[in-house]
Amino acid sequence: MNEPHLHATHPDIVKRLKRAEGHMRSVIEMIGAGRPCLDIAQQLHAVERAIVQAKKTLIQDHLDHCLEAAAGPLPRAQRRAIDELRDIAKYL
Repeated sequence: MNEPHLHATHPDIVKRLKRAEGHMRSVIEMIGAGRPCLDIAQQLHAVERAIVQAKKTLIQDHLDHCLEAAAGPLPRAQRRAIDELRDIAKYL
């Protein structure tokens, strides 16, 4: 059986996703209540931001820990490629 795959950032990711879940519930309630589109759009934007930030944190964490462990010690030239991948992933 595989051991749990946990990282220090996972509690923060869960917190962000729960926040997104709460915002999503609000959006559904707002639509049902006939709230103005601007209010709904603002809540949807909050959902989107929370999910995007959770995704970025997860990807960066993966690059920092999982990729690092898989690559092991590398010469400086090869190390640069991994560092560049980590840097460019911030723009996902």
